[in-house]
Amino acid sequence: MKTTNKSFSVLTVLLMFALITMANNSVSAKSFGDTTKTKKMEMKHGMHHHMGMKMDMKGNKMTDTTGIIHEGVIDLKVIDANKDGKVFQDQMHWNVISDKAGKCPLCKMTLKEVTLKEAKTNLKKNDFKVKQ
Repeated sequence: MKTTNKSFSVLTVLLMFALITMANNSVSAKSFGDTTKTKKMEMKHGMHHHMGMKMDMKGNKMTDTTGIIHEGVIDLKVIDANKDGKVFQDQMHWNVISDKAGKCPLCKMTLKEVTLKEAKTNLKKNDFKVKQ
């Protein structure tokens, strides 16, 4: 009877160890190695953050369909079409800039009116390139 209890205890401990190890491996796979799940999550995340962008079948950005999502070196003077020294900028997606009031096509936040100097500062602080 004592041997059975010891065997049962050892088996229980081994089973618990195996379950914990499997759970940890599952978390590790999600975090570091399970590229299928990671890519699916990136695709969903990427699609969310690129609304307003035309996408090809692989999910790559092609063109900005709204005209206010800027990439590369951003020329604020060109964006300021009415030459009033102000633009409207998203406070979450700093490269979303328009000369007209509106909403960000990525997050739907209302664009905030800022001076060209403020917009330039915001862009530089967030590692965007701005034409001098």
